[in-house]
Amino acid sequence: MTTFFDVVAAICMITGSLLALVAAIGQVRMPDLLSRTHPATKPQVLGLGLVLLGVALRLREPEAFGLLALVIIFQLVTSPVASHMIGRAAVRTDNRGEERLVVDELSEDRPQGRADEGDVPDQR
Repeated sequence: MTTFFDVVAAICMITGSLLALVAAIGQVRMPDLLSRTHPATKPQVLGLGLVLLGVALRLREPEAFGLLALVIIFQLVTSPVASHMIGRAAVRTDNRGEERLVVDELSEDRPQGRADEGDVPDQR
C-alpha cells in the first residue's frame, strides 16, 4: 500500500508542477493585464493544491496534512481576491487593453470626463 501512495503522490506532484508551468507560460504569453489574471489564479491554484496533496500523501503525517490543508485553504481564499483587485485596478486606471476587448460592458458605467468640484454630489 505504501508503493501505491508513493505513486499517487508522484503523479499529483508532477501534474501540479506541470500546471504551475502552464500558469507561468500563460503569464508570459497573455497580451494584456486582464488576460493575465486567468493564468495567475486558475492553473496556479490547482497546481499548488496538487503539489501539496502529493506532499501530504508522501509524508502521511497528520501534522503535515493539517498544515498543508491550511496552506491550500489560504491559497484558495487569497488568490481569487488578489486577481480581482488587480483587474479592478486595471479597469480604474484605464490599463485594460481596450483594443482587444470584444465587448466592453463597463464603458457605459464609467464617467467619460473628470468632474469639477461643483459637480460632485454630496456624500451624506
